[in-house]
Amino acid sequence: ILNSVDLEKLKMTGAGRAMAVLTSGGDAQGMNAAVRAVTRMGIYVGAKVYLIHEGYQGLVDGGDNIKLAHWHSVTNIIQLGGTVIGSARCKAFTTREGRLAAAFNLVKRGITNLCVCGGDGSLTGANIFRSEWSGLLQELVEKGRIAETMAKQFSHLNIVGLVGSIDNDFCGTDMTIGADSALHRIMEISGCSFLRYLHKRDGRTASV
Repeated sequence: ILNSVDLEKLKMTGAGRAMAVLTSGGDAQGMNAAVRAVTRMGIYVGAKVYLIHEGYQGLVDGGDNIKLAHWHSVTNIIQLGGTVIGSARCKAFTTREGRLAAAFNLVKRGITNLCVCGGDGSLTGANIFRSEWSGLLQELVEKGRIAETMAKQFSHLNIVGLVGSIDNDFCGTDMTIGADSALHRIMEISGCSFLRYLHKRDGRTASV
């Protein structure tokens, strides 16, 4: 846990950098809290933070799907289920052309830091994207879509993966985002079902 002195040292360490956060695949409770935490910490350290709406589909489509975030962009969302920035499965991102479009949309905004909150497929896709990054930029240069200087300036893509899955089936983490809430919901429903059974067995009307 960071103390106030450590936090103060982090201030403005991200100045001049740009980052983006997206949620992908099946949504899970806790994703909004993760989006809020990433966004506000990014802003705190002085980085430009972008919210990518509709997951990888928004990254491929670009335009208004990629929006600059402010401190209040993520106000009053942590108590909400799912993800307020949307999540969509994206067939286009599984293709080279789709990832090329995604790379272009990031580079033209100067984004070289990407936080992906999702499950196994989402994080696998992010890793493929990272491994192809330099080749994608070179292809954009060859096609005349970006300048050589831009490709050199943004030559490295940093990826951070946050495991969002109610299944809790991903190695390297004790509890995935959404698993705890899912387990509590199962216990609630199981408890209610058991009470209804007892009421029915005893010949009383259930009031749960």
